[in-house]
Amino acid sequence: MKPVIFTIIGKDKPGLVDAVAKKVYEYGGNWQGSSFAHMAGQFAGFVEALVPGDKHQELIAALNTLDGLQVHSQSVTESVLSDADELTIEVMGNDRPGIVQELTNVLNRFELNIINFNSTCESAPNWGSEMFKARVRVAIPADVDRDDVKEALEAVANDLVVDITTTV
Repeated sequence: MKPVIFTIIGKDKPGLVDAVAKKVYEYGGNWQGSSFAHMAGQFAGFVEALVPGDKHQELIAALNTLDGLQVHSQSVTESVLSDADELTIEVMGNDRPGIVQELTNVLNRFELNIINFNSTCESAPNWGSEMFKARVRVAIPADVDRDDVKEALEAVANDLVVDITTTV
């Protein structure tokens, strides 16, 4: 069994995840992890599955026959495991253009690898504007000072609240 990662996108409708899961099962796959979202009327997501090596291309071809979905895949030949700790960074502030670019620029300066990045913009009725919220998990090498990372993130904008917790 070898990992295959695939992304799927298409017009949202009930039953899409079930249809994908059935195909993974049909081709001998074992579902390892996934993340899905409804965005602007579209269904988007990605899946990691362990699939017999000789079934990767057949599975992707079968997924591409699902009505209305576009599928892209990547077979994984080797996996690199990091011995770095993880940081969880939570950010909240008034929405404005450039927040994600500023956040990722700071992470890149410290050479931190993003493991997971979830963000939303939500209406803040009491404030009369949109609020940007993000939760980011990054791998952080032992030689990087967490306080330096937090200071750099807080410096990108005065109106952002940054909370950092360490997880191992």
